[in-house]
Amino acid sequence: MKNIFILFTLLACITLTAQTDDKKWDVNHPPGDSSMTVIKTNEGTWMSIDVSPDGENIVFDMLGDIFMMPIAGGKAKAIRSGLAWEVQPRFSPNGKHISFTSDAGGGDNIWYMKADGSDAKQITKESFRLLNNATWHPNGQYLVARKHFTSSRSLGAGEMWQYHITGGEGMQITKRKNDQQDVNEPVFSPDGRYLYYSEDVYPGGFFQYNKDPNDQIFVVNRYDMKSGKTKKITGGPGGACRPQISNNGKKLAYVRRVRTKSVLFVHDLATGRDYPIFDGLSKDQQEAWTVFGIYTGFDWMPDDKNIVIWGQGKIHKVNTMNGYASEIPFEVEVEHKMMKTLEFQNAVDSDRMTAKVLRDLRTSPDGNTVVFNALGSIWKAGKKGNSWGKPKKLTNSNDIEAEPSFSPDGKNIVFVSWNDESLGAVKKVGLGGGNPVSLTSDKGMYRTPSYSPDGSKVIYKKEGGNGHMGYTFATDPGIYELSSSGGKSTLITTEGDFPMYTADGKGVYLTKGGHVFGSIKKSFHRYDLEKKEMQTIFNTSYTTQFTPSPDNQWIAFSELYKVYIAPMPSIGQPIGLSAKTKMVPVSQVARDAGINLHWSGDSKELHWTLGNEYFTAPLRERFLHLDGAVDSIPPIDSVGQVIELVTDVDKPQGIVVFTNARIITMDGDKVIENGSVVVTNNKITYVGEGTLAIKLPKGAT
Repeated sequence: MKNIFILFTLLACITLTAQTDDKKWDVNHPPGDSSMTVIKTNEGTWMSIDVSPDGENIVFDMLGDIFMMPIAGGKAKAIRSGLAWEVQPRFSPNGKHISFTSDAGGGDNIWYMKADGSDAKQITKESFRLLNNATWHPNGQYLVARKHFTSSRSLGAGEMWQYHITGGEGMQITKRKNDQQDVNEPVFSPDGRYLYYSEDVYPGGFFQYNKDPNDQIFVVNRYDMKSGKTKKITGGPGGACRPQISNNGKKLAYVRRVRTKSVLFVHDLATGRDYPIFDGLSKDQQEAWTVFGIYTGFDWMPDDKNIVIWGQGKIHKVNTMNGYASEIPFEVEVEHKMMKTLEFQNAVDSDRMTAKVLRDLRTSPDGNTVVFNALGSIWKAGKKGNSWGKPKKLTNSNDIEAEPSFSPDGKNIVFVSWNDESLGAVKKVGLGGGNPVSLTSDKGMYRTPSYSPDGSKVIYKKEGGNGHMGYTFATDPGIYELSSSGGKSTLITTEGDFPMYTADGKGVYLTKGGHVFGSIKKSFHRYDLEKKEMQTIFNTSYTTQFTPSPDNQWIAFSELYKVYIAPMPSIGQPIGLSAKTKMVPVSQVARDAGINLHWSGDSKELHWTLGNEYFTAPLRERFLHLDGAVDSIPPIDSVGQVIELVTDVDKPQGIVVFTNARIITMDGDKVIENGSVVVTNNKITYVGEGTLAIKLPKGAT
């Protein structure tokens, strides 16, 4: 793995050193203990199948390996095996090569090899927009594959891209209509004129659970490679997925849901007639999210009289005229490397516990104290030399407390609280702790309060309610400010999240976009409190946690969990901000990940946490052009200062007896039909048959 920190300077060229691990990660040979096991079976799960152009052989995948066997069946030979996950084999038009999907290069990409499994070559080399389900162009020089795009939902959506067998960046064929409805399972017509594929057309414009498969989820489309036009070929009740064109180009086989069964259908391209031929398939995945396809790959025999397809663990040859199906027997015997599971011993009955994650941590302006949220409360810890002392609870409240922020003088802390009866409030407490004071007078759901530079005001977000906390007292959401002594709140703007004052106190920085189930695009803005105008500072997609320094000269942000720092110029128009931005120098400061980004009071250091470890990155160690900078960039810290919060485990007290229970034991297949379970405090102390087999303990309920 390489971590390359690229710095483009505004005034001079500054080069950062790159850190390279001694060994590059090898998917097939990872570090760690392993053992070999032999798998012997005549059944398989979710097997993609293809028939050689001469009809003599079948290639299929099982358990991430690729096998070949004669069309009549028998013992299959592994032609591609190892720890890498390799699936979806497809013969080239001349039968000399096989394409497949493999993560051997570190992510799912399209490869091809000779038909005997030798001389494998990687065609696509994507590290983010991964690919699968490749299909050969009839000329054997190109493949089209599904390329995966994610946004605010990890599900994402696909596009069809064409690649030459020698590689390259590829050519986009189809464009996704949104970020959540998929296209998949491409296949060329025999003459290369058309590309058939499946598309999610369920109403709503986004991925949904609980869809009705007997309505219409997927349809089969046809893209014209000459005109660029797309036409729906078949769909309707039960949908249509996994299209496979016949060798003469006259018929299209596909999978449709019929009530509770997945059924193999044939569509006559000349007449438009659809008819079923085989209902012995396994269930398709139309309702689910299926990056690798809704059903497994299958193929026509060269004479188009039969289709070879997987279903119910077996390989079937189905007559396309009368639907008669015969099993093609197969046997797989292959040796698999099994990596030893990484295990940790945990003391499940301990009386003490350590908080592993500290949330909303902030450092005082003088750098000597931190406050954070853990276990539903605000805690503080003082600095002792190069370490942190024992955390102490800041308030004596039983409410849930979160998102603390220091006043500019470090004497007070503002935070939000929640109580299921009195709901939420913005509160303030002195650094010495004690009883907090409510600054807001109205009930509501409040978030991310922070002080103005002079300490006279507090700005915060009022939320509009949600399904977990309700919608009562959630009217008029937006960004508000009020006196740091409390009183009436004033609405600033109805837009944005994570508000914080500018250095001069005349504006407010806030973030827009990036909400769950919404757009992936986000932006960072400055709202002028006098002019009531919004100015966009940064536009971005994968950047989060925008954190300007107190002097507003620097911006810290995270992208795909890693943490970066960049200068924060003001040029009157938006700048595209990302880890790869070239308009300003960008420096990575967190090797793996970081949360709770915040600055020192003098804007010279960035702080963050990961788990319960505290990290600091001085600017002079990351930007060599600064006064007082070091001579060379030091390695990024991978171990921080541990802030150890240890507390008593909340253990229930008493004895509870569960009677007349059906108990499924860990003793083989043994099931106790009428049993009793005794729980003493937080431990199961007895499991047995019947209620008379035990003497009920004193005090049991």
